[in-house]
Amino acid sequence: MCGRTACTLAPNEVSRACIYRDRTGQRRQPRWRDGDADKYRPSYNKSPQSMSPVLLSQRHFDENAPVDECVLASMRWGLVPAWFKENDPSKMHYSTNNCRSENILEKKSYKYPLIKGQRCVILADGFYEWKRQEKNKQPFFIYFPQTKGSSQQKTEDHGDPTTSARHKVNSETACPAEEASLDLTEEGEAPGEWTGWRLLTMAGVFDCWTPPDGGEPLYTYSVITVNASQNLQDIHHRMPAVLDGEEEVRRWLNFGEVKSLDALKLLQSKNILTFHPVSSLVNNSRNNSPECLQPVDLGSKKEPKPTASSKKMMNWLTSSSPSKRKESNPCKSKEEQEFKAETKRKSTGALQQWLQVANKKQRTK
Repeated sequence: MCGRTACTLAPNEVSRACIYRDRTGQRRQPRWRDGDADKYRPSYNKSPQSMSPVLLSQRHFDENAPVDECVLASMRWGLVPAWFKENDPSKMHYSTNNCRSENILEKKSYKYPLIKGQRCVILADGFYEWKRQEKNKQPFFIYFPQTKGSSQQKTEDHGDPTTSARHKVNSETACPAEEASLDLTEEGEAPGEWTGWRLLTMAGVFDCWTPPDGGEPLYTYSVITVNASQNLQDIHHRMPAVLDGEEEVRRWLNFGEVKSLDALKLLQSKNILTFHPVSSLVNNSRNNSPECLQPVDLGSKKEPKPTASSKKMMNWLTSSSPSKRKESNPCKSKEEQEFKAETKRKSTGALQQWLQVANKKQRTK
């Protein structure tokens, strides 16, 4: 099951985090579909019906596009079938936020999009899941372990979530190439490997619904789920179908060469995710702050108090436009360089370090 996610990267950062290699071996940075970057809003607490970033083949929008060209789009969570006859999608009487991999070919809401090759990859920092207890439910944040190297490499360390910082420290250079150059080259090739937060890549299907009386088409998606992996079974019996690494993402999206039945073989329970308990603040979808995903001590009965750093992080997220965030140059930030020196001496955990970086970015504005 997947009923809540977090995706906190700015639009240009999402694009950089999705760098891939095409069939010639060239590294490419997917562009956002026209206007879709403005529809996406970073959030610590995304619920169904919200707009989320998804990766898919450009051929869905341009039949002449190369078979392996990817594009980013903003789609609404909760699939609305193309055949739905009402003018208001909220009148659907059943949930399509998740679809079970076992019977995806049995329900026409998912079968038709799958047969047409409408496969997508939902992107997120991670997802939330609730573990049933005697009197309440304990939420957990679940995500890819943050290992060294490219965010698209297969996971090598499935254990301690504190093995690397949200923004990896490069001890050899004061300003890594991926930070110094953010835009595509004229040929569309990506400038440098992304070494920031490795986004969780979840398999999904999408559809395009147009109101019967006319209007703008609505793109929506459903997250495909599988049986929970061994290390997550104690939290919940289901989990999103995770695509691990660039090759699995490529095969899932390449509907021209990888047929549906072969693509479905990628949907397996993978024992590769890590997790930590978080505050019950995430229970309310209106709460959207860093405290939602910060680790908590289950041995303490007190809720974590908001910190000055996390408050500034939230202000920075809500008040800073994506363009300003893209234009910021980490090479010129004294605070960032001081933070890098500090993290070389002692690691305080991936999520905590990320919040510190964002806090210091705010102070440089």
